[in-house]
Amino acid sequence: MKKSFVRKVSVMLITSLSIAGFAACSSSKNSAGSESGGGGNGKPDITIGTANGSLCLAPLHIAIDNGYFEEEFKNAGVTWKVEEIDLANISELVASNKIDASTQLAGAMIPQVDNGLEITFTAGLHTGCTKYYTKEGSGIESVADLKGKKIGVPSIGDSSVIALKRILFDNGIGVTTENLEVEWVVYGLTDLPLALQNGAVDVVALHDPVAYSAEQEYGFKKILDLSTDEKFKNEYCCMAFVTSRLAKENPKAAAAYTRAMLKASAFVQANPQEAAKIQIDNNQCSGDLQVNASLLASYNYGPSVSIAKDTIINAASELIRIGELKADDPSAFVSKAFSNFDGVPDSYKYENGKFTEVN
Repeated sequence: MKKSFVRKVSVMLITSLSIAGFAACSSSKNSAGSESGGGGNGKPDITIGTANGSLCLAPLHIAIDNGYFEEEFKNAGVTWKVEEIDLANISELVASNKIDASTQLAGAMIPQVDNGLEITFTAGLHTGCTKYYTKEGSGIESVADLKGKKIGVPSIGDSSVIALKRILFDNGIGVTTENLEVEWVVYGLTDLPLALQNGAVDVVALHDPVAYSAEQEYGFKKILDLSTDEKFKNEYCCMAFVTSRLAKENPKAAAAYTRAMLKASAFVQANPQEAAKIQIDNNQCSGDLQVNASLLASYNYGPSVSIAKDTIINAASELIRIGELKADDPSAFVSKAFSNFDGVPDSYKYENGKFTEVN
């Protein structure tokens, strides 16, 4: 194993949301706010799950650090709390009512919603951050060449697998249990580059910054980048969500949360360098400032409610056609998996220190 690669990753590990194994912390940030709705008995109206260590969580971190949560919840008369969590357990935390809102990779969560997870997406935050590589000289030039190949992935339920199944299906390559024409091989995210380098797999699916580090270290050939591919470049990978219970019982809190996240994402889009610095300064993300800022700038952090809904429609429709979802009606699925709230614009734009609503 190349020690330099391990050292780089250990210093700047910013693991993908869908497979992150961050240790849960006991600390939390509370805001007294105004009592409203479910805020009795000392329980806040909304508990937001967050985690340190993930560059992709920039909007969530910025919403905390720049006071967007404080402002939106105060104006709405909503009490709130931020709780540091283990994002690998996010489904269990939702099911046990430990958190009411957070962000997550939509591709990983859509099948879970199909299986009964009670969440609803509210806004898209950014595109990109997932890439697929092979070695130079492998003979693999594109996804169309993957029939019969071994593909290294972080987990079978990872968002990278969901996206790849969609495009493999487009290329006539079987991805169902009954007709599986690729072999999925699971490795830890940081072990995947070495698996490819040593020939244990033909292709790997990587999330930044591991993708960035592996490409720099080993010179792997990129065959698919979700931030630039025509099929995926306008789809959000990371989205804000709230629990179905919160959406129904306290839409005012859900709307305030969504507005804050839209603003935070718009800030990252306008100021990736400053956003990266804020994360590092507040110990929410380690790494090199310039590398982190460059990665943030490489994604589209322009937020949107309507395009997020389109993303869910596209993904659900294709996954139903493939046979990956139990649902058989994309419209019915989307009505459960996505929610709009009164008082929430489609987007915000951040310029000269001010937010402008975009509708």
